[in-house]
Amino acid sequence: MSENPQQPPLRVVLTDINSTVVESWRAAFADTPEIEIHRGSILDEHVDAWVTPTNSRGRMDGGVDAVIKRHLGAGIQLRVQRAIRDGFAGRLPVGSAVCVPSGAVNPGFLISAPTMESSSQNVSQTLNVALACAAAFQAVHRKNAETPGSIRSVALVGMGAQTGQVPARVCANLMWTGYTLFNDHCFEDYDDLRSTVTAQLDDIEKAPATRRVRITPPARRTAARR
Repeated sequence: MSENPQQPPLRVVLTDINSTVVESWRAAFADTPEIEIHRGSILDEHVDAWVTPTNSRGRMDGGVDAVIKRHLGAGIQLRVQRAIRDGFAGRLPVGSAVCVPSGAVNPGFLISAPTMESSSQNVSQTLNVALACAAAFQAVHRKNAETPGSIRSVALVGMGAQTGQVPARVCANLMWTGYTLFNDHCFEDYDDLRSTVTAQLDDIEKAPATRRVRITPPARRTAARR
């Protein structure tokens, strides 16, 4: 794990056709004015990367996944599943993400982050939205570390708010958690990301619906003396 390296500010767009999700974002991100919040389709957003909430197998057969697959073509699912196979032995854990070329000019990349293990799973009683959102933003870190400047803008929908049945305000709060962690820390390992988020959110279901949690980043590791 490492501290967040210096890089140009990331333009972040939150967009959804669900007005309740949009209003919940406006409340949760009220003190985060750099975030753009739109009501509409992610297909209309001109950014470097779209984030799609998916399942662990990368089957783009429902929700936003299916909309994006119809728009970009069947090849996008093949690229996502190939990345999952090559990097995660065919199963992408919640709290991980893959970033693949979209095959289009807009966006240049698609980031797939699972909010659920299988299609159409109710994840309303889980931390999956925070894990998925945090993982998606960490995928931006990874891509930019690999090729600086690759992703300078990104669009996300209400993760888990449709198929996953997560209440809109809970979804918004957990996405706020994922976004703020992006600004604070760059993880070298998704396992470390998952353990950090889970440890600090494990009692969130007992909190009021309006409560937001900012994850405290892990301490920076210092190099061993030679």
